[in-house]
Amino acid sequence: MSKLSANSNSKRVVIVGGGIAGLSAAHDLSRAGVECVLFEQSSRLGGVIETRTAEGCTIDCGPDSFISQKPEALALIKENGLESELIGSNDHQRTTYIQKHGRLIALPDGVMMIVPSKIMPMVKSPLLSWATKIRMGFELLRRPPRSTNPAPDRSVADFVTDHFGRETLDYLAEPLLSGVYGGDPAQLSVASVLPRFVDMETKYGSLGRAVMSAKRPPGGGSLFRSLKPGLGVMVEKLAKSAKIVHKKVEQVENNGAFRVYAGGEHIDASDVILACPAWSAAALLGNVDAALADRLNEIPYSSSLTLSLIYDAAKFDGIRAGFGFLVPKRERKRVAAATFVGTKFPFRAAENRIILRVFMGGATDEAILSESDESVVAIARAELRSILKLTAEPLTHMISRWPRSMAQYTVGHGKRIAEIKARAAAIPGLHLAGNGYEGIGIPDCVRTGRTAAKKIIESVKK
Repeated sequence: MSKLSANSNSKRVVIVGGGIAGLSAAHDLSRAGVECVLFEQSSRLGGVIETRTAEGCTIDCGPDSFISQKPEALALIKENGLESELIGSNDHQRTTYIQKHGRLIALPDGVMMIVPSKIMPMVKSPLLSWATKIRMGFELLRRPPRSTNPAPDRSVADFVTDHFGRETLDYLAEPLLSGVYGGDPAQLSVASVLPRFVDMETKYGSLGRAVMSAKRPPGGGSLFRSLKPGLGVMVEKLAKSAKIVHKKVEQVENNGAFRVYAGGEHIDASDVILACPAWSAAALLGNVDAALADRLNEIPYSSSLTLSLIYDAAKFDGIRAGFGFLVPKRERKRVAAATFVGTKFPFRAAENRIILRVFMGGATDEAILSESDESVVAIARAELRSILKLTAEPLTHMISRWPRSMAQYTVGHGKRIAEIKARAAAIPGLHLAGNGYEGIGIPDCVRTGRTAAKKIIESVKK
């Protein structure tokens, strides 16, 4: 690999990581005429975004959608000519169930993560006891804290229990957050995971009163969006504009400029974007800034596994439970959740097929990733038989293992990130991107990649 030109005004950027953050950065840099090379150790691009097909069905093996309220993913999709492929979830069919005492109970209409925005659906629901419902009623009278000083960071568990009690934590917050982070509410930081609710508490005191008085965003539309051919088409589109090398980066050196080693060769660069997990970035930065590497290593990650089961619709004999169901930790064996893919999104299941996407793993069950494929399918089918009364044999299945893929924003995460950002900023040309820092969703990752690229492009113009 050649060295960087001696011209002090020239730029060569090395991007480490071929997930959506790295690809977004490469897209913007290439479009701006900045030379960049993206290294990805896997033979496949996209990180946890992967789309496969089987039995006439389209299956996203990692995330199946993104939140439309965050504009970054939508903007990137439109810029790349994929706007016509945008679809929304089938919200007219949206019902999510939560298992309690062995039976599925529909999540009451209007619940916003942990907070009811409508009174009567919650009053009528058997999901929570009358003692918890009465506590929710009294929560509406809660006043803002008297102190003007920011409250110390708390766990999600402490925050939810303080407002609504333990049952709300167990049967609303924990299962809903588990589907996003695969983490433990007793460890997760409320300031980093649910910052909007912390702001509501500061302003209103009562979360319920804040949610009920909030104005609905204009425009409407589905909260969850996806692409007709699956999210993998976005990866394919972005990859066309990037120079990609499928090698593992082994070391990064910095002596005024960067030297990146991969596959026994090296490449010199003016800038490096580490668009990889924080633990992977830490391994590369040990010789650049040991303290920065230590802070990055403090960000824990959990692992997950998705199992997609495809059934002949005519032979499917189980309960068809809306969008799917969540299993709280109190009742969980190995299956944490399952989604009826064809009910949630159009253009996914063939007319005569039903797709069940089963989620396992998370912080409390890393061991599931070590089970054989046969064992994973057997475990899932046994639990689906109990939960959905489903005995039918699937036509086929797909398993995707995602080791150390979901960053855990534990208590103190905000302070840790502030130090990481300060130390990284002190190293000219170093940029961090990905899900380890300020948001784990697709729009967040796109934003971090594009922000890194923007800084480099602006430096070229100076």
